[in-house]
Parts: sequence; structure tokens; C-alpha cells
Amino acid sequence: MADGAAVWRPVARCVVFCSPCMKGCSRGRYPYGLCSMADLSLRNIKKIYDKNVTAVHEFNLEIADKEFIVLVGPSGCGKSTTLRMIAGLEDISEGDLLIGGKRVNDVEPKDRDIAMVFQSYALYPHMTVYENMAFSLKLRHVSKDEIDKKVRDAAAILGITEYLERKPKALSGGQRQRVAIGRAIVREPQVFLMDEPLSNLDAKLRNQMRAEIIKLRQRIDTTFIYVTHDQTEAMTLGDRIVIMRDGYIMQIGTPQEVFDRPANIFVAGFIGSPQMNLFNARLEKIGEGYQVSCAGATIALSDRIQARLTEKQVGERDIILGVRPEHVLLKSEKSSYTISATVDVSEMMGSEVYLHVTAAGKDAVLRIPTTELTEEQRGGFSYGTEIHFTFRSDLLHLFDPQTEKSLLL
Repeated sequence: MADGAAVWRPVARCVVFCSPCMKGCSRGRYPYGLCSMADLSLRNIKKIYDKNVTAVHEFNLEIADKEFIVLVGPSGCGKSTTLRMIAGLEDISEGDLLIGGKRVNDVEPKDRDIAMVFQSYALYPHMTVYENMAFSLKLRHVSKDEIDKKVRDAAAILGITEYLERKPKALSGGQRQRVAIGRAIVREPQVFLMDEPLSNLDAKLRNQMRAEIIKLRQRIDTTFIYVTHDQTEAMTLGDRIVIMRDGYIMQIGTPQEVFDRPANIFVAGFIGSPQMNLFNARLEKIGEGYQVSCAGATIALSDRIQARLTEKQVGERDIILGVRPEHVLLKSEKSSYTISATVDVSEMMGSEVYLHVTAAGKDAVLRIPTTELTEEQRGGFSYGTEIHFTFRSDLLHLFDPQTEKSLLL
């Protein structure tokens, strides 16, 4: 038997202990030797459809017990397909899926102890909220008293107690989504899977429900895997986020890690709003150090970036220079280290202004705090106004134009 594999040892009548964790699982309800520690391991997972269409390529991910993981990416990147393979709703073409140390590729969905919340609420219209939430428990022949307790406890957590006797048609979109989540909560699953649960809601409700999910996670001690195309949801919800594109993993990391240190141009552009500006530039050596030439300006590099380039022995080369809109500094006049641009659109937001400009023949967005503007500039920027700016030298990103990978990782 492999080291660390779950070995079940019945103890007394209602508790099951397993190694290596030796934690008690009430009612011994986990089937097929699945450990109550809901860690997941996806090893070289592939999904291949007919005609050799590969939707997911070599997906590798270790998910810790009680971790909140977000799979994020554009439509068609394979994130929902990956979630459905975890749930057992899609067959795994190649690779291994382990839950609690047990391979579950061939375990039926109903036996994986997983609850899934879909984009569509999928509520039974002829049933009340209470009946919708209780339905799966009735199918499992749970006692009426236990059903009642679970339903009312979940309703209290989600703030829908007053709606228990209503039908779904009498509820708002946000309330229906709470019911769908409550229906999953009552099952007390090892793992919650959420497939774009907020995408059908308007912006105000999305913000509200995002906060509700954060609160829910704090109250429910289990593992979450959440799918979204919205980078704001990913950044605010996830302990770690998995950024996907065309079936491949682009980067895995904490929200701050992928924001501060994007692995490639795709991640740099996908994470952050407004998205990162990208300029054609040239990396030049000066003595033992480096500088960047971009649109006629000479850009200094911080000691940290210089040290990393030296460590990697990077030579002179063409690069893609990345800078986030908020890491731009306006200057009052042109100099050897500034880039000139013309203003196309000015959006005054109160505490900051978004300047949509043309610089070095490319569109760019500058995000400037109003505290850094002159009194005249606070009155707005006219179309065609010439401005000059430079960058914070410690917050630049350098990418290889061919591979599109970061030169700093």
C-alpha cells in the first residue's frame, strides 16, 4: 500500500478513524475510503473529446484541506470541464484524481461526497425553498428531525429563513442563488464545487453575493473549488488562483503573487483592472547593470530587477515592457526619462483620474491619484493634450517577445 494512503479503522459504532490524520469522522459517512480531510490531487489530468479535441492538457494541482481554490480564465479555457471531472460529471481521459489520498476516477458522482452549485439555480419550481433544500436529504432517508435542523441551520447562515415557505418564483435572483447554495450546504460535503454561481446576477447583486460567499467560507470548514471568468471574483475569493488558457494552466499562486509577479503576458493582461500596459522596448547593458530604452526614453531599473537580470545572465535584447496603470508617474515636462503621449479620453473618478492615451503608437491607460494633479489638471484633460510620464522603476515587468514569459521569474 502506498505511503500516506487512507486506511479505515472502525472505532465504536459511530466514528471512523483513518491514517495518516487519525481524525474522527462523525457517522463514518465517507464512502470508498475517502478521508474526511478533503485534500485533492489532480495529476496529469487530460480531457480529450471525439476527434482528438483536447479540452484540458496535463492539469496538475494539489489542493489542501479547507483551501479555497479559484479556477479563472476566459470562456473555453477548460475551467468548467476541469470542475466537472472533479465532480464525476465528465470522464477523465488521462491522469489521476485523488480525494483524501484515494483515487476516485471510477467512483460514481454520488459517492464522492461533493456538492456542486451551478450557474443556473436548478431549483424545483413546484417545491418551496424548504422542500428544495431538504430534497437530497430525503433521498438519503435522513430523519425528519435531522433534515429540519440542517435546513434551518443552513437557512440561518444564508439569511433566507423568512423565505423557507416561498416558491422560487417569488424570490429574487440573489435569493434563488442562496437557496441553491443552501441546498449544497445541508449535504455537509467534503468539497464544494461552484461553477460561475454569480454570472446570472447584476453587478450590485454580484458584489453582495461575493461578500456572502466570503462569509460562508468563514463559517463552513471545508474545501471550495470555484470557477469564474471574472478576475475580481478570483482575486477577492481565492486563497490561490489557477489561471487557465486554452486548456493549459498559465500560473498558480495567491492573488497577490499573480498580481505582483505574473508569469507571462497573458496573466499580466488578464489580472488587474485596468489591465497592464505593454510597450515594445529594448533591454540595454550599462557597465555591470541594465537600463530600458522605450519610445525614446531611458528607463532606470531598480536594484531588485537589476540583480535578478544579472542572476539570470540576461543579455541585451528586445523586450516587452509591462507597467500597470497605477504605477505611472506624471511629469510636468519632457525629459530623457519620460514618454510623451496624447490624451484621447479623460475619466475623472473623484479620487483618481483614468487617462486613455496614445503613447509610442499604442493605446495605454494611466491611473493617476487626483492628489498628484495640479489644480488645472483636476479640471480635466482635453482631447489631444500632450502629457509626459515615466514609471516606478521597482514595479516594472519584463517579458520575452517570443515566449511571452517573464524574464524576472
